[in-house]
Amino acid sequence: MYNTVVDSTPLIKVTSAKHEANYAVNGSLMNPLEAFYAALAACAAVYTKKACKELGISPEGIVIDCKPFTGAGGPLTLAKFRSEVRFPAHFTAEQKAKVLDSVAHCAVKEIVKDGASIDFQVAEA
Repeated sequence: MYNTVVDSTPLIKVTSAKHEANYAVNGSLMNPLEAFYAALAACAAVYTKKACKELGISPEGIVIDCKPFTGAGGPLTLAKFRSEVRFPAHFTAEQKAKVLDSVAHCAVKEIVKDGASIDFQVAEA
C-alpha cells in the first residue's frame, strides 16, 4: 500500500511499508509524471543488469537514454517512449541483442502496454 498526506506545500511525500518517495509540483523535485518516465528508464536499467548477469558479463559502461514523445492529445498523452542503449566496444552483437530484448520486456513497460485492462478505482474511505 502507498500513502500520502496532502498539505498546502508544493511537496508530495509518498510512503510504503519499506520506502519513501518525494515529489513536488513546483519544479524543485520530479513531479509524478516525470517520476513515471524515470520509472520506465529505471526499469530498462534493471532489465539490462538482469540480462548481463544471465550472460555472465558486467553491465559497466552501458548507457541508456530514454525519451517520451507526446501524442495528439498534448503533454498528458504518451504516444511513444524511446529507449536507446549504448554499449561498450567489447559487447558482441549477440550480447547486445539479448540486452535489448530484455529491455523491451521490462515489467513497467509491460504494465503500461496492458494498461487498458487495469481497473482504476477512486472511492471515499
